[in-house]
Amino acid sequence: MMENGVAAGKSLPNEDRARKTTYDDRFIATAGNLFQKLVNWRRDFHRHPEVGWTEFRTAAIIAAELSALGFAVRAGREVVEPGARTGVPHPDSMLAAKKRALQLGAEPAWVEKLEDGLTGVVGVWETGRPGPTVAFRFDIDALPIREADTATHVPYRQGYASRIDGVMHACGHDGHAAIGLGLATWIAEGVDGLTGTVKLIFQPAEEGSRGAKAMVAAGILDEVDYLLSGHIGLMATRQNQVVCGVTDFFASLKWDVRFDGVAAHAGFAPHEGRNALLAAATAAVQLHAIARHSSGVSRINVGRLEGGESRNAIASHALLQLELRATTNEVLGYLETEAGRIIHAAAQMYGVHAEITLVGESIAAPCDPALLDIVEACARDEELATNVVRTLPFNASEDITYMMEAVQKRGSLATYMLFGTELAAGHHNAAFDFREETMPLAVNLYGRVLKRISAKT
Repeated sequence: MMENGVAAGKSLPNEDRARKTTYDDRFIATAGNLFQKLVNWRRDFHRHPEVGWTEFRTAAIIAAELSALGFAVRAGREVVEPGARTGVPHPDSMLAAKKRALQLGAEPAWVEKLEDGLTGVVGVWETGRPGPTVAFRFDIDALPIREADTATHVPYRQGYASRIDGVMHACGHDGHAAIGLGLATWIAEGVDGLTGTVKLIFQPAEEGSRGAKAMVAAGILDEVDYLLSGHIGLMATRQNQVVCGVTDFFASLKWDVRFDGVAAHAGFAPHEGRNALLAAATAAVQLHAIARHSSGVSRINVGRLEGGESRNAIASHALLQLELRATTNEVLGYLETEAGRIIHAAAQMYGVHAEITLVGESIAAPCDPALLDIVEACARDEELATNVVRTLPFNASEDITYMMEAVQKRGSLATYMLFGTELAAGHHNAAFDFREETMPLAVNLYGRVLKRISAKT
């Protein structure tokens, strides 16, 4: 059974080793000193998870920490373009999340800056020396999942499980946020040799691919020369493995489809009705029958279907929630056309109306070989890294690709890394958990890459 290192009374790898006063070893020493802070941040975020566009407490704490460290902090409308968001919750949900954040101790000034659920934060560090602009992105949102409450689940057993009913960090974004603050602390300590500008981007609403595009639209990446991001776990389940970049990002579309028909008595006058539920059910079956395209891998999934009022009434409404994914933007375009055709054909068959709402999207983007070279060299120098892999296929979607595309269009470089960790259960599972020793590895590696890029200028 997996245990987190601190809770189990274990030490960091190499923590008791006699320290050398070498450049390389300084990274390990720094991350070791930060370890308890990383754990504290991660567990605090884990106790208080917030879903996309409602991360008022999480973002306010991050902003306050960055400000205290000496970063110039931009937040809210400064870093998120409201009109570019998708999948925005109902205003009542955002208001409730805002009130809860204040009740849980978030600084009111920062919460107000995040008005209307514009919960992005960017910390900017100017070194005062000419050099590149290097950006690191960290996602911060949780999932609408009820966390496991069994004795085998470490967060529950040790008292830092979610305190928000029906919401949990089931993907590791609590760790990502902590890693970002750890990197900020390392930078603020006054690391010798850094040049140019560092941007730490804390992104809301990654789940459902809803947040990155709105931050790109706000212009936060306009002058970035290097962009790095990463994820704990996923296909990197070997503890302290480093994957320098990924291939096969899936482009994706997330749709909510509303079918509206006509209610009628199912026995007395069924001919007067127009059955929205049957139209939705027909669409659900036929969507999965879309012919696969020869130019790339694709995925189709109807994840939710609901509708109707009662067993003896013709259903006047139905809701279908689905996603389309493909390894290329072109194949996704094919799926989009076919899915739209099938949905409207099913609606026409039953004489109802169908309305498609886009609630999330992402694109495909490559990792740059030149940046992979830098990351790989740094990873092979990192003592905490037990295994280094240049690339693995991602075979999933992540809206970091919008940020990657934005910098790559300017001739700049981007990559998306994986930090290996043992998992108690798979991502998006109620029993998800990761080893906290993984966080210092990520801080170390980001720090090494930042130093290496600075040294190149």
